[in-house]
Amino acid sequence: MLVAVLDANVLFPMLLRDTLLRVAAAGCFPGSLVDPYSEEMTRNLVSDYGMEPSRAEALRTIMEEAFPEATAEGWEEIEPEMRNDPKDRHVVAAAVAVEATIIVTSNIRDFGNLPEGIIALTPDEFLSKIFARHPKEVLEALTIQGAAYRGPELTAGDQPDKVRLKFFRSEGWLRPSCFQPAETERHCGASSYPHNTFMRS
Repeated sequence: MLVAVLDANVLFPMLLRDTLLRVAAAGCFPGSLVDPYSEEMTRNLVSDYGMEPSRAEALRTIMEEAFPEATAEGWEEIEPEMRNDPKDRHVVAAAVAVEATIIVTSNIRDFGNLPEGIIALTPDEFLSKIFARHPKEVLEALTIQGAAYRGPELTAGDQPDKVRLKFFRSEGWLRPSCFQPAETERHCGASSYPHNTFMRS
């Protein structure tokens, strides 16, 4: 199984955060977070995304409760040894500490000179790799995600395709026909994942 560290910047956008965490909750990869990520995430959700501080803190709490084993430990001691961009060395140190092979980030340029055995991937690249290994689980996670959205522009029928277009644009394997209404109904109650928790911003 791939072990990945999620850079805080992939947790800011609502759809991307929801997609990554649902796929993680489906058991497709064990994602690790560094403690400062929580503070960085809540701070940026408030300052850059307009989320109320109380809601940002609530989201942080929900994430910690949903993924109690996802916090990386022991990275502080090895952070000075990292050779990538100084402001993101804690991310690479976390990857080393948890023996991750992938860093998922929207800012690839800050992740040069990585330790041997670790690569940096965009969310697109990472989700494509996960889909290649766990197609059934990813499809089910996206179907549940689509069903969780409500409103005239975000329906159970079209939301999975919106996610596909945004985060899987480089691949041709995920088709709208994969998401049939019967499948959506069948899977909506099949998971203990907190359906509406990670997507609200």
